[in-house]
Amino acid sequence: MSTDAPDDRPTAEQTPEAPEPRPEPAGGATRAGAGVRTGVAKLGWTRREPGSRRFPRITRSIARPEGGGRAAAGDAPAPARQWPMLLVLSLVGLGLILTAFDVTRVGTLLIGVALLVGAGLRWWLPSVGMLAVRSRFTDLVTYSVLGVVIVVLALMQQPDPLLELPFLDRTLHFTVD
Repeated sequence: MSTDAPDDRPTAEQTPEAPEPRPEPAGGATRAGAGVRTGVAKLGWTRREPGSRRFPRITRSIARPEGGGRAAAGDAPAPARQWPMLLVLSLVGLGLILTAFDVTRVGTLLIGVALLVGAGLRWWLPSVGMLAVRSRFTDLVTYSVLGVVIVVLALMQQPDPLLELPFLDRTLHFTVD
């Protein structure tokens, strides 16, 4: 046997890299003869295709909400990074303390204003830390609606309400009678 004959096998530099196998779609087989799904695809857990913006049907982790980054630089201490959330929580805490000391109208107003301040911070600041819970739109609607409802109810508080809404009075008497 002669060792001078060229080898027909490709060398490592000539071997093309084999593409990684793609998982099957969760809905079933899409290619002819691909009726058996294996691995995580059986459970409907498919990986996101490269370049695709579509999220998988079942996620394994939670994506950070839009604007959920730090409100200050990463080297700042924790209170400085989360100052929007601390501001809203401080206002709510002060409102609860006032309510506990029987200054209920002012305390309840302060709680409603704290939610409205949270909505304003969520609207104006690009990153609000842990104040961002859901999408920006959902946070704005939630904080605003709850804040307005709490402020209106605080203004209607008896005795001597600062705000009287006659249609609510008629509705109450209609339902009670």
